[in-house]
Amino acid sequence: MKIFVTGISTDVGKTIASSIIVESLEADYWKPIQAGDLDNSDSHKIKSKISNLKSKIFENSYKLNTPASPHLAAEIDGIKIDLKQIKEPETKNHLVIEGAGGIFVPLNDKDLIIDLIQPDYKIIVVSRHYLGSINHTLLTVEAIRNHGFEVAGIIFSGSENKATESMILNKTGIKCIGRIDEEPYFDQNVIKEYADLFRDNLLNL
Repeated sequence: MKIFVTGISTDVGKTIASSIIVESLEADYWKPIQAGDLDNSDSHKIKSKISNLKSKIFENSYKLNTPASPHLAAEIDGIKIDLKQIKEPETKNHLVIEGAGGIFVPLNDKDLIIDLIQPDYKIIVVSRHYLGSINHTLLTVEAIRNHGFEVAGIIFSGSENKATESMILNKTGIKCIGRIDEEPYFDQNVIKEYADLFRDNLLNL
């Protein structure tokens, strides 16, 4: 499987969700574009949180210095992001691909994060509970569908909110893979516990 992980906004828990998926499937990981935090990138975080020995972390296609929207971070670095330079790594393993921010985050004057998604990708949306998250989740799902794709599953992030979760699942008809609680910390043991919980749902995407 090739799984593309996106979120309804920035800082909703995509990297934690990605680490759980990677650990659960012993999958490889690739973040095409990293903007900012190059010394403690999402790839570094994934590597520190998984404990299996099979997963491979692939290099970013673009490493940008500024923690900003990729189009701006690239402009500050004096370059322009070119989709032709973003080549999916070759692997015979499962591959988890993590986007940057939400699906309409711009990469350049023309392209958006959603333009990285390929027809054979299974899309997982990470939805974090906050005031407005129902709207942002439904808009994200609608936008993905309008681009000719389907969402394979949703991962909820944050303390349980039954009213929000049931509304989103009922309105979209999408499968819930699981919920990541507000944990005091996420280390390899915690990630592995979630990986075990999510595995069956992930294998049945």
